[in-house]
Amino acid sequence: MVPSAATEAAAYRVLARKYRPQSFSELIGQDAMVTTLGNAIARGRIAHAFLLTGVRGVGKTSTARLVAKALNCIGPDEQGGPTIDPCGVCEPCRAIADGRFIDVMEIDAASHNGVEDVREMIEAVRYSAVSARYKIYIIDEVHMMSKPAFNALLKTLEEPPAHVKFLMATTEVGKVPVTILSRCQRFDLKRIPAETLAAHFAMVAAKEGIEVEPEALTVIARAAEGSARDGLSILDQAIAHGEGLVTTADVRDMLGLADRGRVRRLFATLVAGDAAATLSQLDEGHVLGIDPASLLRGMMETVHAISRVKAGAPEDVMQSVEEREAAADLAGKLGWALLHRLWQLLLKGLQDVTIAPDPREAAAMALLRLVHAADLPDPAALRARLASWEGAVTVAGGARPAPTESASMASAPETFIAFVEQLEAKGFHRRGIQLRDQVGLVCFAAGEVQLRPVRPLGPDFARDLAIEAKEATRTSWNITLSDSGGESSLREQEQMADEQARAAVMEEPAMKALLAAFPDATLESIEPKGHAHAQSR
Repeated sequence: MVPSAATEAAAYRVLARKYRPQSFSELIGQDAMVTTLGNAIARGRIAHAFLLTGVRGVGKTSTARLVAKALNCIGPDEQGGPTIDPCGVCEPCRAIADGRFIDVMEIDAASHNGVEDVREMIEAVRYSAVSARYKIYIIDEVHMMSKPAFNALLKTLEEPPAHVKFLMATTEVGKVPVTILSRCQRFDLKRIPAETLAAHFAMVAAKEGIEVEPEALTVIARAAEGSARDGLSILDQAIAHGEGLVTTADVRDMLGLADRGRVRRLFATLVAGDAAATLSQLDEGHVLGIDPASLLRGMMETVHAISRVKAGAPEDVMQSVEEREAAADLAGKLGWALLHRLWQLLLKGLQDVTIAPDPREAAAMALLRLVHAADLPDPAALRARLASWEGAVTVAGGARPAPTESASMASAPETFIAFVEQLEAKGFHRRGIQLRDQVGLVCFAAGEVQLRPVRPLGPDFARDLAIEAKEATRTSWNITLSDSGGESSLREQEQMADEQARAAVMEEPAMKALLAAFPDATLESIEPKGHAHAQSR
């Protein structure tokens, strides 16, 4: 009798279930955990409770079932003990694989998360296993249990009977109370590398008799994001889509992924600063159904690939030859500053796309920001450009050379008075008063000032003066203080000069005659020569 199509469809098992690991050797990407469990079983140091955590599809439930097999396997001769390599042919191994073993109970905590469910489990724990070495409780999605349920489980989990083992699995370990975590031996299952997934999918395709392009396997592995179950589901869908031949183009179309060649062309257009062509290519992608977020993520992958090449990292075996060549070409043209700027802008653009009412508009604005950012020179290029302009700066209708270091040194004050006046011109008036009234000059030379305090100064006077002098004169100064020697303060010198000038004026014959004619007159001030004569009244 020929089976009907309905019968064949009912008998079909999806790849994720058909190729579920049946031994630890088939469990991919978790070598460290397998080694730890193997050593524990070999030495008889088997914990009473295990907590398996990790993202979806990395083998948490499969590992729990394999541990149940390893602990209850009796071998083909029914004389074996716990082993990291269960035989798979004895009755416990076959029954556990089929999900019909009475002493291995799988509990879905999402639907059995109350105190009553835990109470039933605690009551059953007291009884020995029916036909196995250990009674195994596999609690999936344990983080879904209620707080009272966790509290009800604490005592039993801490001191269970010797014949009971608890295996708990969760994707959100942060929601599991610390009191539960402290009673378990925890294993963090890591994401499976894309290379390992691609090789595993190739093996599955070969067993299924399906021809799959190597690059298509790479695309599926990347889309799986470290999850074997997700990848096998995508492969299952791709096989149905391709009708016996799975091509890269079919997988890309099926997943709605942005074509890498299209992303590279868009990135090159963007870096060239062509805003109109950039928006045109974005519109073409929209017509083809490319998700704006996927497009920006693809561009971030491009920036990352270029940065790896520029940093001298080993070649990424997951990239095609064209991708590597394009990355190497752009790495030679783009500077680090631009790459970092593009990465930050793409990251911000991706955030905008996810929260914007219209993702397409947000993606367009993000790409326009990138276009204008690509036009900006990096600091090194800007410095070189400014250097090329040296001597061509236009001022007040003419051109003069830009000041050089030697020119700024030449404008440094040559006398102490000029030094003080330059500080005052820059706004350091309080410092100018101190220099005029509270210190006497001991030594003044290029970059060197030695002063003698005539009044108490603050403890940071020399340091602060050096900082302000450098800002005012663009020259570094060494300021020191001396306890002896030196001249009088500038204020005292001005007063002595004024007194000498007054005495000299009073000895003038004209001044004597004036005072004789006007005995009550006094000398008020003396103006510099060329401005006015001495004033009296």
